[in-house]
Amino acid sequence: MSSDRLRMYLFSSMLAAVTAIFAQIEIPLPLVPISGQTLAVGIAATILGSRYGAFSMVIYMMLGVIGLPVFAGFAGGAHIVAGPTGGYIVGFIAAAFFTGLFLEKTAFTYKMAIIANLIGMLVTLTFGTIWLKILLDLSWPAALAAGVTPFLAVGVIKALLAAWIGIAVRERLKSSQMSFGKAA
Repeated sequence: MSSDRLRMYLFSSMLAAVTAIFAQIEIPLPLVPISGQTLAVGIAATILGSRYGAFSMVIYMMLGVIGLPVFAGFAGGAHIVAGPTGGYIVGFIAAAFFTGLFLEKTAFTYKMAIIANLIGMLVTLTFGTIWLKILLDLSWPAALAAGVTPFLAVGVIKALLAAWIGIAVRERLKSSQMSFGKAA
């Protein structure tokens, strides 16, 4: 294994840990809390790109599935992923991938990172809302009211922050001769 690849795996693991920390910043709501997780997803994807950003979210989800208290409210276990918040957690993987992919196909700039993180927010909300609809047998209006509406305004703010932090960190790492491999 090359040292660049090992470095990217380590960064992926570190950003999974950052996601676990940010998950503890939360505002409780009836079905799904507003948490810092999605901010961390955007930061990870903006720094790492599609493949390693998604990999960091797989690590995060698997740590929670095996029971480590990495999900919001210091929760852990497969039952969390099988519950109302599971669609969002699974959606983090897709969101990180598509956020990173958009940046790889365009440019790692603040403007493009804002657009990419807004796309990632929509991906997460789509997964979460579909999951809520199916799991809780909600109507579409009820699923949208519970799964999208409470998160839109704060999601835009988190997309802006993720873009700013992610690009700043990525540029700092690049200036220190950090290599992001071929894809990122």
